[in-house]
Amino acid sequence: MLAIVAAIVFGIAFLFSLIGTSIGISTTALIALGLCLLALHQAGIGTSSVGSGHWRGRNRR
Repeated sequence: MLAIVAAIVFGIAFLFSLIGTSIGISTTALIALGLCLLALHQAGIGTSSVGSGHWRGRNRR
């Protein structure tokens, strides 16, 4: 989920860079936010592993 949000943030930063507009936050800050979200995604934060059964072991009886 965080990777999708990071992709949206990167897309917004790219569009603002192309158009040359600003909403009060710099493009660099948006890129830093996107990188932070990607780092959290890689760390496993924001993933929904509850209910998927990965932590129990699939073939254990």
